[in-house]
Amino acid sequence: MAGFDPRHRSRILLDGPTRAPARSMLKAIGFTDEDLARPIVAVANTWIETMPCNYHLRRLAERVKAGIRAAGGTPMEFNTIAISDGVTMGTEGMKASLISREIVADSIELVLRGHFFDAVVAICGCDKTIPGCAMALARVDLPSVLLYGGSIDPGCYRGRSVSVQDVFEAVGARAAGRISDDDLYEIENTACPGPGACGGQFTANTMATSLEVLGLIPMGFGSVPATDPYKEEVAFRAGQLVMEALRQGITARRVITRQAIENAIAAVAATGGSTNAVLHYLAIAHEAGIPLEIEEFDRISSRTPLIADMKPAGRFMAVDMYRAGGIALVARRLLEGGLLHGDCLTVTGRTLAQEVAEARETPGQEVIRPLDHPLKPTGGLVILKGNLAPEGAVLKVAGERRTQHRGPARVFEQEEHAMDAIQRGDIRPGDVLVIRNEGPAGGPGMREMLGVTGAIVGAGLADQVALITDGRFSGATHGMMIGHVAPEAVRRGPIAIVQDGDPILIDVENRTLTLEVPQDEIERRLAAYTPPPPRYTTGVMAKYARLVASASRGAVTTAFAEQTDPSRSSGVTT
Repeated sequence: MAGFDPRHRSRILLDGPTRAPARSMLKAIGFTDEDLARPIVAVANTWIETMPCNYHLRRLAERVKAGIRAAGGTPMEFNTIAISDGVTMGTEGMKASLISREIVADSIELVLRGHFFDAVVAICGCDKTIPGCAMALARVDLPSVLLYGGSIDPGCYRGRSVSVQDVFEAVGARAAGRISDDDLYEIENTACPGPGACGGQFTANTMATSLEVLGLIPMGFGSVPATDPYKEEVAFRAGQLVMEALRQGITARRVITRQAIENAIAAVAATGGSTNAVLHYLAIAHEAGIPLEIEEFDRISSRTPLIADMKPAGRFMAVDMYRAGGIALVARRLLEGGLLHGDCLTVTGRTLAQEVAEARETPGQEVIRPLDHPLKPTGGLVILKGNLAPEGAVLKVAGERRTQHRGPARVFEQEEHAMDAIQRGDIRPGDVLVIRNEGPAGGPGMREMLGVTGAIVGAGLADQVALITDGRFSGATHGMMIGHVAPEAVRRGPIAIVQDGDPILIDVENRTLTLEVPQDEIERRLAAYTPPPPRYTTGVMAKYARLVASASRGAVTTAFAEQTDPSRSSGVTT
């Protein structure tokens, strides 16, 4: 953008006689007059010592800062929080995960606004830090680069590649007597060999690769694995790129457009990505002021072939896709098929079409299929609606052969109750597990249920049962597992009044989720329904439960969401 001032914000904080106190305080920690006369660039880090996903980000931050300095800027680093889904899974702590997305976005926004940064590089790693960073960048609309810390390397268990997904499934296999305690311990000790985010096309890699296609992560940067020596060069280059974006006036909202989000959704569909992408792109679009409805995910997925053979449903890990040609190769295939908007601007200043033109395919690779030989003719995401989910529900069909399932409901009021039943061997073929009171407000926090879904797979029931919840699933989940049922139970969604034995029909081809109970009986039950009392009455959990919108709107927490969420008219307070 011609005439864009690289110090468009820092001048307010640092220039002139009245700003001497601010300069004095910054000089106390080593900044010089020369430093403070340059553009001031934030390095928003999500480093934390509680998980492998973000553990290595301190090192990357140093390289980002070196790149900023080399390109004529002055970096200032700050940190925010992160919650590990994998570590907290199956416990009350998992309720903090989705809530942390809002805290990440809020805290980055506050520091960027408070300290008048000219530009920002946000460094992320785990599932919620990636969309949380993107949401903050969309809100503040500075010249921005998002940098993903990269995927973990696969573990090796008895000659085959494994990930944390295999550990969760091994828990179920051990409970079913299919493996021994020693087997489980060996898988536990080999699945996660070092730093980096979960190794399949789970939520972290889904969001990182799709944000490369959106254009907020430079093409090819996110796919580099966490332990690859090239990652440090990528980090240095990210620091240089943000300075280029600053000089050109390429702000976040010039990149995050409606067409760019459609590109990102297509990338999710083509790679069999996580259902969490639905929540996160609804939220990112909201923060960027872009109208986006949940039905768009089904529309885009229906026209997009599944071409990446990725775990959890496929054969390969994230590092395999990187070696095959990366998300750039996936995007080039989609662009050649007319399935992407190639003229979208990216943070590099080039269009998406220009970026993917440089994609290189590794000869003989089997990870990324050609468009005329896909794994499936349509993508991995399906949106279901019906009398059990009037606002919608989300199903990932990558690797799922069934197109219909009818069975009796087995109702559980929370995740732990379902897990206990699976561990006892109390689930029968044909059952439809219904886990409720786990939605954004009811949980609160909309827990992922990889413990439950992994146990189902490990027990050998993956092809014989279905699961429906107002909670959500890990990107490592596969099978007929339907999440994000909206409205949720505590907002008087019909999932609240399902009873044991009620027949439920899941019809993927017709995109319906039906409670096969007469409508007058449903209405009678809903009229008599009283939501359970809130599980938290003070603190951040209570605040979140009061403010959060429906999953069908991305579970965002703003005054706008409070005013427009249709479930708010129910009179229910949480």
